[in-house]
Amino acid sequence: MEQNEPANPTPDNQPTSDIPPIVDSEPTPEEKAAAAVASKDDKTMAMLCHLLGLLTSFIGPLIIWLIKKDQSAYVDQQGKEALNFQITVAIAMLIASLSTMICIGFLLMPAIAIADLVLCIMAAVAANKGEPYRYPMCLRLIK
Repeated sequence: MEQNEPANPTPDNQPTSDIPPIVDSEPTPEEKAAAAVASKDDKTMAMLCHLLGLLTSFIGPLIIWLIKKDQSAYVDQQGKEALNFQITVAIAMLIASLSTMICIGFLLMPAIAIADLVLCIMAAVAANKGEPYRYPMCLRLIK
C-alpha cells in the first residue's frame, strides 16, 4: 500500500504562490523613518492631505503632494497614501454607481462613503501624531 504524497511540499501544507499579497497595510521601514523626523508643519500638511480627500476627492491630496513632496519625506509618503486611497474610493464609487442598475449600488455607495469618512479621520489623527498610516484595501497606483 502506497502513501499518497501531499500535493504541496510546504511543511504546514499551505499553498505556495509567487504572487505577492494584494494589500499590505503595514508601514515600511522607510515610512517609519520618515515619520520619525517629521516636523510639526509636515504633520499638519500630512493631516490636511487626508482630510482634504473628504472634501475634494483626490484633488486636494494631489495639490498638497505635488507642492510638498520634494520638501518632506513624510508628506511625500502620506500624500501618496491619501492620493492612492481617494483614487481607490473614486473607482469604487464609479463601480457602485454603475451597479445601481442591479440595485446593489444603492447599498454600496453609502458603505463606501462611511468607510471613506472613518478611514480618513483615522489617517488624519495618525498623521497629526507623526505616525505612518497605510489605508487597508487601497490600490497602490502612485509609488
